[in-house]
Amino acid sequence: MKEVKIRDSVLKEAAEAGMDEFVKAFLKAIHEAIGGNLNAENMHELSSDQITLLGWEALHDEVMDGGFVQLIHNGWGAFIFRNPFDKAIREWGLPQLCSLIRKGHKLYFAHHDEIERDCSDEEFMALFEKHPAFDELDDEFLEHEEEFTASIAHYIDEHIEDFATIEQ
Repeated sequence: MKEVKIRDSVLKEAAEAGMDEFVKAFLKAIHEAIGGNLNAENMHELSSDQITLLGWEALHDEVMDGGFVQLIHNGWGAFIFRNPFDKAIREWGLPQLCSLIRKGHKLYFAHHDEIERDCSDEEFMALFEKHPAFDELDDEFLEHEEEFTASIAHYIDEHIEDFATIEQ
C-alpha cells in the first residue's frame, strides 16, 4: 500500500479554508503519492477509499466544467460507470449521488460509443445537442454539488486514517 501523507499544519489550514480545500488537501496528497497520475500500475497501491476519492475528483471536475457528456468523452465514463463507484459513494452516505450515477449509468451504456469516439471540437459540441438526456443529470449534480462535497468532506474527516497518515 502506498503511504499517503499530509502534514497536520496543511490539514488544519485546509480545514479552516472550508470543505473544498479540505477535500483538495487529501486529493493533492494522493496525487503526490502516485506521481500525479492514476494508472493500472499504481491503482493497486491505493485503498478503495482513496480510489473512490479520485473518482469523485474526476466526476466533480468534469461535470462542473462540461457535464456528463464531457466526463464520458474525456475517458472517465468507464471508471465511473463500469466500476462499483456508485456503491462506494452510497456507503459514504451519499444516496442521492449514488442514484444520480445510476441514472447516468443507463445513459452511458446507451450512448458511450458515440460520445467516446475521437471527434473535432465542432462534433464534440454537437454531442451536447444530440444527448439532451444528460442535461437533467448535469443540472441535478450542479444543484447538489455543495451538499455532495460537504458529505465527502465529512466522510473523510470521520475516516482520515483510510485516506492519509497525518504527520506533525
